[in-house]
Amino acid sequence: MRTTRYFALPFSRDWQGQLLPGLAIECAGGRAAVVQAHALAEQNPGAIAFFRGGASDADECEPAEILASFGEVPEDLSYL
Repeated sequence: MRTTRYFALPFSRDWQGQLLPGLAIECAGGRAAVVQAHALAEQNPGAIAFFRGGASDADECEPAEILASFGEVPEDLSYL
């Protein structure tokens, strides 16, 4: 069975000014992830909303797809 999971991920800066990912917040759906990411970006340098799909009975999942980006976000998000 295929499942899709939605997340909002904030970014903060370290002491050298590098953007670092915070803790991802799982959301009920795509719209909720976008709203949550927007709210997180008001308190952080930036945030994204993204989703991942995959089989619920396997450990493998598809690459993340960005739904929305707010504020300052790293260019390379391949680690998602």
